[in-house]
Amino acid sequence: MAESSTSGGDFLDRKSGLTKSLKKMPKLTNVLVVDDCSTDIKRLRATLHLMFGYEIDVREANTLSSAIDQVLKNKPQLILLDDNLELSADRASDSIPYLRRVGYAGPIVVVSGVATRRRRMDLMKAGAAEVLHKDDVDSVRINEVLPGILDTVGFEMTPRK
Repeated sequence: MAESSTSGGDFLDRKSGLTKSLKKMPKLTNVLVVDDCSTDIKRLRATLHLMFGYEIDVREANTLSSAIDQVLKNKPQLILLDDNLELSADRASDSIPYLRRVGYAGPIVVVSGVATRRRRMDLMKAGAAEVLHKDDVDSVRINEVLPGILDTVGFEMTPRK
């Protein structure tokens, strides 16, 4: 029988740390989730609502084309982009440059089912601010990476109220 590398106490300790650090988290109000799987979109939306409350506007797009339309209409503060959009056969490494060409300068976090070192390097080279494995996307992990991502792009680090 395999042993778990973490205990329930470790998880509770991380959650307690999350609660404390969320008070210092910048206030996001507009996020675009680009994914062709409605279950993944719902999971990301629920995670963002847990972290930032229901006043955050979590918009969605399921193709690169609809993502570009969303960016042109209302520039999001953050884009969470699926690495492989099967509906439109778009890969994040090809999609990121298109999003940049239409004027999006904010952070793009790629959510990938195959987050190998090589794939991560390719995505970072294409312009991703961070790459998260799909199985690793939860409020604790997002809280760990988001402040650094937002700080590097000059997002005003106004604490939540």
